[in-house]
Amino acid sequence: MIVYNALKSQFVDDVFSNDIENIVLENVKRKLNRNVGIAEIKSWANSLVFMERIMRDPVFPDDCGIAIEYQIPQTGKRIDFIISGQDHDNKDSVILVELKQWSDASITNKDAIVETYVGGRIGEHPHPSYQAWSYATLLQGFNEVVYTENINLHPCAYLHNFTDASVIKNGFYSHYLEKAPVFLKHDALQLKEFIKQHVKYGDRTNILFRIENGKIRPSKLLADNIGKMIKGNREFVMIDDQKIVYENALALAKKATDNKKQVLIVQGGPGTGKSVVAINLLVELAKIGFMPSYVSKNAAPRAVYEARLTGTIRATEMRNLFKGSGAFVETPRNTFDALIVDEAHRLNKFSGLFGNLGENQIKEIIDAARFTVFFIDEDQRVTLKDIGRKKEIYIWASRAGAEITELELNSQFRCNGSDGYLAWLDNTLQIRETANNSIAEIDYDFKVVDTPSELRDLIFEKNKINNRARLVAGYCWKWPSKKDPLAYDIEFPEFDFKMKWNLTEDGSAWIISPTSVNEIGCIHTCQGLEVDYIGVIVGEDFVIRNGQVITDASKRASSDSSIKGYKRLVAEKPVEGKEMVDLVIKNTYRTLMTRGMKGCYVYFVDEETQAYFKNLFLWKLVKF
Repeated sequence: MIVYNALKSQFVDDVFSNDIENIVLENVKRKLNRNVGIAEIKSWANSLVFMERIMRDPVFPDDCGIAIEYQIPQTGKRIDFIISGQDHDNKDSVILVELKQWSDASITNKDAIVETYVGGRIGEHPHPSYQAWSYATLLQGFNEVVYTENINLHPCAYLHNFTDASVIKNGFYSHYLEKAPVFLKHDALQLKEFIKQHVKYGDRTNILFRIENGKIRPSKLLADNIGKMIKGNREFVMIDDQKIVYENALALAKKATDNKKQVLIVQGGPGTGKSVVAINLLVELAKIGFMPSYVSKNAAPRAVYEARLTGTIRATEMRNLFKGSGAFVETPRNTFDALIVDEAHRLNKFSGLFGNLGENQIKEIIDAARFTVFFIDEDQRVTLKDIGRKKEIYIWASRAGAEITELELNSQFRCNGSDGYLAWLDNTLQIRETANNSIAEIDYDFKVVDTPSELRDLIFEKNKINNRARLVAGYCWKWPSKKDPLAYDIEFPEFDFKMKWNLTEDGSAWIISPTSVNEIGCIHTCQGLEVDYIGVIVGEDFVIRNGQVITDASKRASSDSSIKGYKRLVAEKPVEGKEMVDLVIKNTYRTLMTRGMKGCYVYFVDEETQAYFKNLFLWKLVKF
């Protein structure tokens, strides 16, 4: 989506009117349905004036295209400034400009990372050339028009307040400067020449319109590309905070010693790239001679990755690279150089089939490695046994004498890159109060359906595209088909609907099996993984009465181990126990409803809850 789109002549007039920032702001409110802070408004007022000084030159045709704040499909990232036209050979050409108001920065020893003052504090940020190049790579990867119609992308960065070339243009960053040149305060003429090289004629083929309305390419799934990654191919370009986390993790792994362990805690919500960073880190550490391992409590991600790697690496290598969280009960201290713990919120206190081994999984993991990174999202704790809290990690890391670093991932690659959808979901499920009480204008396919058969048919239809749509449900139905192959588990006779739980044939690799769309998954076989479209059946454990969410653990199936012991817990700790159970149920549905990258369809078993959610969309608050 392009926030502001005009010909050069109109852009020059809008800047000359001294109102460009308000014009852009109104478009943001109208198209993105959100407000922005004062700092961002000021950045438009300042930076766009500098771009207008460049573009007012008559050498640039009045009909070349100008776009401001283009949101890259399926992400929350926006390209600051775009110029479109034809080059000297009459080929479609687009200049992507990353604008920075920086006036000072320092070199770091981390690839593509600089240190500068942003947002009221000094911190690490991607080098502007890396950022411009990575955004161009994302655009080419996601937009079908750019990918198939040979539109030439030329990224660059313009730091119109920056003067010290010894920092930003330092040879340490030469690899990225070659991919996307950077222009400083005194480089306006050079920037003008760069644009002239690539845009000679106006936008005679409506490039910006074609890009904005172009078909979105199927997004890459980590599981589908893990084999190439293990072989050393860079299948995912890490952007912004992903790059910061990755480079810091590498640095800490190299710094860690037997006597001074390093622990990194990385917080990040659904789709922020936790697993992508984790697998990239695993590959790089192994490549430079370290002994790392990827760790997860949930078997599903490991099963999917291992299935995709079959025939790529030996079974012994696979066992060394991928481990369950309970594998370290008897592991000698510092056996591993690095343990990369994905979905760390799912860690348990005890290990073993009967939960009677070891002392504490967090402690055992930290003890087993010189460097440990925990990727965590406390809002995805979905069983009463989940102890993966930041506070708990701090306790055991401190006892081990480890240095602790904390970072955060914010880049959104799920739910079409819509942070607004996630905030709306938190607000609607009453996990936390946010300002998002509507998802008007959000480009995410969310729909409340009337019947489970309609939900099934929608998912079946979406799955025909590329086998990336699945049905899941809250654990409110027993599992008779486990013993009786002829039995069905989830049945709605009045809607001619009957299906089985998964796991019987495909096990934890259910989500990638070609025929598993005919089964219903649960939280345990989809957490940590993603599809394009998810269909969710919400059971009677989650209902709404008079506008208030009420959770009821007694409506869960007796075979559901995620709330095992809840009655005793509530009896011993009435307030705290009920809060824990309430959170587990809400988090379960939050997690299920954020597995879809492009869309989520929901059926509510409870009629009042169904009516409540349907009423949220009476005025067509969602684009379909």
